[in-house]
This record gives sequence, C-alpha cells and structure tokens, in this order.
Amino acid sequence: MANNSKTTSSLSIDDASAGISVAQYARRPGGAARASRKQAAILGALVLAVLLPTFISLGLWQWRKAETKTALQIELDTRSHDAAIAMPTTLADVDSLRHHRVILRGTYDAAHQVLIDNRLHQEQAGYHVITPLQLAGSNMHVLVNRGWLPAPADHQQQPMAEVPAGEIELSGIAVLPTQRFFNLAAQPTSGWAPVWQNLDIERFRSAVPYPLQGLIIQLDPTTPGGYVRDWPRPDERADRHRSYALQWFGFAIASLGIWGYFLIRRP
Repeated sequence: MANNSKTTSSLSIDDASAGISVAQYARRPGGAARASRKQAAILGALVLAVLLPTFISLGLWQWRKAETKTALQIELDTRSHDAAIAMPTTLADVDSLRHHRVILRGTYDAAHQVLIDNRLHQEQAGYHVITPLQLAGSNMHVLVNRGWLPAPADHQQQPMAEVPAGEIELSGIAVLPTQRFFNLAAQPTSGWAPVWQNLDIERFRSAVPYPLQGLIIQLDPTTPGGYVRDWPRPDERADRHRSYALQWFGFAIASLGIWGYFLIRRP
C-alpha cells in the first residue's frame, strides 16, 4: 500500500513538471511567434506577387498612353506645317495622310449628315457635325467634321446644322476617328439615324451607297461653312497619364516596402 502511494506521488510530480515545461515553452519568445511570422511572410509574398506586377503593368500602360499622345502631337506639329496635299480621289493610305493639311473641292451630301452626340466644349454638351463631301470629278467621299454645336435645352430636339450648297473648296487636317466611347443608347442596326453616339467609319460605309475615305477632315477655323472648331490637341491629357503612371509605380514601391518592413521587423 505504501509503495502504491509512493508511485502515485511520483507520477504526480512528473506530470506537474511536464506541465511546467510545456507552459515555459509556450511562453518562450521563439516557437509560436516564429511560426506566425513565417506564415505572415508567406501570405504577404503571395499578395505581393499579385499586386506588384499589377501596379507595374498599370503604370506602364498609362506611361505608354502618354508617350503615344506626345508622339501624335509631334507628328501633327510637323506635318500640319508641310505643304497642303490634295485629297486623293482613290482610297488613300490613312497613315500617310494622317495629320497632314489637305485641300478638298467637292459637294456636301446633306442627306447623310450626322450629329455625334455628347461632345463637350468648355464643359457644355453638344454635337459634332459630320458631313460627307463628294470629291469633285469622282464618286469618292470623305467625312468632314464641321465643328461643334451646342445641344438645345430639350435634348429630344436636334440643333439645325445647315449644309452649304453647290461645289465648294475647303481645307483642314486629316485625322483618324477618335477612340470609341460608351454608347448611352442602343445603336440601330439598319436604316439611317441622324444622331450617333460614336463616329464609326465602317458603319458609315455600310450605310451609304458610295466609297468613303478612312479619314476625317477637321475643318480649318478660317474655312466658311462650319461651327465651333476648337480642336483638342492630341497630347491634351499626356501629363495626366504620366501622373497616373507615377501613382501606380508609387503603389508598387510602397507595397514592396511594407512587405519588407513586416518581414524583417522583430516581434
């Protein structure tokens, strides 16, 4: 009986010692804390692996947009001061004519004039007036942007955009259609609509019974028969794109710095 009591006492002491050892290990500033830091570092690395290339890609995308706009402005400044070119009566290479000053003679096609909706001038909504011009001595046509008209107070009404009659001579800068904007309303798939959300050359070609150049002529401000012609510069928002690019690059650097800080700091 005494032996059993002694054995039980010994086991109790051993169990208590084991419990103290476990508690002391749990309180030791290593084990669990190091494991937690390791897990946090792995999770941070995974998040960084997603965010870092995303931030860099967005920054490069904005920077390329700025460089493209700057290059277009340089091209416009150079080509627009060259001698004016007569608009070809055959289908022209758009890149070779882009940003050149051109001279045209012909007759407007008033029946296929369109108004491009939601165009702003000095923060006022309005329309761009697009009128096809048949080049003299041919069946080739080219679209002429005759300028901006303010929208009426009642947007259900359309502004009157009179079209000069007879053969005329005009000059302007050849440009490509602007980037497509969101359509605020469904576009008709057939028939002719006098108001469009966007100017789509291919849609125009499919709707008219004649050949059409792939360029648009921005009518010179001094040429009669137009409206407000305060044409935006190609590099108008280049600085804004560069600012956005620097912000994205800053996010990339910040995310890398935050991850590095939590990686090396002591618990």
